[in-house]
Amino acid sequence: MSKENNSPESTSGNNQQQPNVAINAQYVKDLSFENPGAPNIFAKIKSAPKIDLALDVNVTPMEGDNVEVALSITAKALLEKETLFVVELEYAGLFTVSNIDNEQQKEQILLIYCPSLLFPFARSIISDATRDGGFQPLMINPVDFGALYMKQKSEASTAN
Repeated sequence: MSKENNSPESTSGNNQQQPNVAINAQYVKDLSFENPGAPNIFAKIKSAPKIDLALDVNVTPMEGDNVEVALSITAKALLEKETLFVVELEYAGLFTVSNIDNEQQKEQILLIYCPSLLFPFARSIISDATRDGGFQPLMINPVDFGALYMKQKSEASTAN
């Protein structure tokens, strides 16, 4: 039985480097949980609160091919006009993105692929924080970062 060599040089026939995305670290940059009405608010909860949710993706170039991609998520629970809780999280990853010359492809990797890798961890942190704050765990629905990216591009093109 022979062993195949699947290195980029052997498969492409030239020395061109293959695109590469690697996650080097994931970390909480900022986490805040506010429970302004405790303990009196717990007696008032009779129905599901209204949840206001905001999500943003920030990309910061670092040294070399390294890029920080950060998810900023804010969730505010309201019972009528009273705030039950506010949770704010900035969760980031340090990625190495190399051998990608196409700027649009690189942008899509940074604004779709990377946030998709980070989101489940951020979602879990928010769920744990709300549970630890005395409320039902807040389970944020999955996010389609591809659709958000396309919507942002569409809005940007119509604004021009």
